[in-house]
Amino acid sequence: MSATVDRAAVTYAAVGATQAPDLLSFPPRGFRPAEHRARIGHGDARWSYAVEALLDGGVYRGAGMTVRYHPAPADLAADAYQPVVFDDAGEPVDPAAVAPAEQVFTAEGRPLLRPADEITVGLGVGDALWFPLPTRVVLLEQADARVTLAMGTLPGHLLRGEESFTLERASDGTVWLTVRSFARPAHWWLWPAWPGMLVARRLIAARFLRALAGPIPTREASE
Repeated sequence: MSATVDRAAVTYAAVGATQAPDLLSFPPRGFRPAEHRARIGHGDARWSYAVEALLDGGVYRGAGMTVRYHPAPADLAADAYQPVVFDDAGEPVDPAAVAPAEQVFTAEGRPLLRPADEITVGLGVGDALWFPLPTRVVLLEQADARVTLAMGTLPGHLLRGEESFTLERASDGTVWLTVRSFARPAHWWLWPAWPGMLVARRLIAARFLRALAGPIPTREASE
């Protein structure tokens, strides 16, 4: 049996809705939207660091989480959707296509996320992972001045919904990160804790922004 047959679906229907311009006014029914945006730095070094940290899970590690990577099955990775590529003027230069998603690693050996890859984040205690939150890459778009990564919740997550990270490099070289999400409790018995979960979402989003705005480690410091 193919490994993809037994693969769980994401736990919500509106896949990709974090990209809707009117998300904050018209979120998927029953979900609470949120958006947080901040300038995280300036220049080529900041941009390169932020892109790698976003795609290798560093944005989560910088927020104090442990990250466990689960690659997509080979047949899914071989049939990854590649979106339309636009130039700086907004004109399409390459059409959408289905093509193999190349596995790329950082200099430290960490894999960069691809469409359909999964990660589980949580609180690492020794070899255990407490409060595991499994998610899947449901959208990954990369251009010279814009990178968007969207993660959808999987069974076992405390929430249902989607969270996206968009890095943008402005014409003056400043680098911005926008974190957008929509979510609701995954189970009825979690609704009493929903007010506290909303506070936690805001705090974690602020940590994401600080994680990519922090000092850029040198190669020597990371070895």
